[in-house]
Amino acid sequence: MSRLADVDPDCHQHSDSGVPVETVIIPNMRDIGDFSVRRILPAPKRRAVGPYVFFDHMGPATFRPGTGLDVRPHPHIGLSTLTYLYEGSILHRDSLGFKQLITPGAVNWMTAGRGIVHSERSSDEARTQGQSLMGLQVWVALPKALEQCAANFVHYSVSSLPELEAEGARVRVVAGECFGVHARLETQSPLFYADVTLVPGAKIKIDAEYTERAIYLVTGSIEVDGCRFSEGQMAVLKPAAEIIVRSATGAVFVVVGGEPLDGPRHLWWNFVASDRELIEQAKADWRDGEFGHVPGDADFIPLPEA
Repeated sequence: MSRLADVDPDCHQHSDSGVPVETVIIPNMRDIGDFSVRRILPAPKRRAVGPYVFFDHMGPATFRPGTGLDVRPHPHIGLSTLTYLYEGSILHRDSLGFKQLITPGAVNWMTAGRGIVHSERSSDEARTQGQSLMGLQVWVALPKALEQCAANFVHYSVSSLPELEAEGARVRVVAGECFGVHARLETQSPLFYADVTLVPGAKIKIDAEYTERAIYLVTGSIEVDGCRFSEGQMAVLKPAAEIIVRSATGAVFVVVGGEPLDGPRHLWWNFVASDRELIEQAKADWRDGEFGHVPGDADFIPLPEA
């Protein structure tokens, strides 16, 4: 997605030293026509969790027949994007020539490196029939040594993602290694992303394998050491804390995290970089038409003025 101006999420610090939750992030909703987006990261008191510097919850939205999602071609540098849907579909097209429809449970992983352009739209079929759309998109900052790597795109179908089930919990490992399982997706830094479903009354243990971790509630509610978290909230976990997540009502949530970034990152519009000069160059390149284009899509999002 193209980053839009938004109201900062609310952050609350946990004062109880015995609770293994460091910060609770409550996003604010932004409506974009028929489409709503909740911005979770970056937040005022939490700019990143591991290498995750951007976290959006898209929808839920209902597109009537004849309408659809239209995120026009726009550029990225210095990051990888991970798109993961629960409802509907999005047609990805990029300046490398890839054209890929993503559907629920599958993974689109796009590495921008020194520069890529892509669009995200509803397919002709979805536009004709109408659809409900809901999912997550996250941005992972690349390590400094790889910020200028070649752009790339990979897609994994839902059937190719490893899953495990036990005692009312189902875990799909989307990226990295967690719960003793390694995903097919190769990442440029130590991180993980798992999609978890709990039936009512189920529980699951979250190990302390990575320094920085967070839980984001997609639907339902959970409890961690007596603290209740509900849909749309992110609980950033304390380092080294092993916790048990319980759900009386049932829940769907993701667990993400990894090792801290190798230095601060600057975010401006759709650009992520350790050096502001890289962002200034990207601004000039997009303004001057030096980024390339998405084949068959002459439209684009202009560089913001501010």
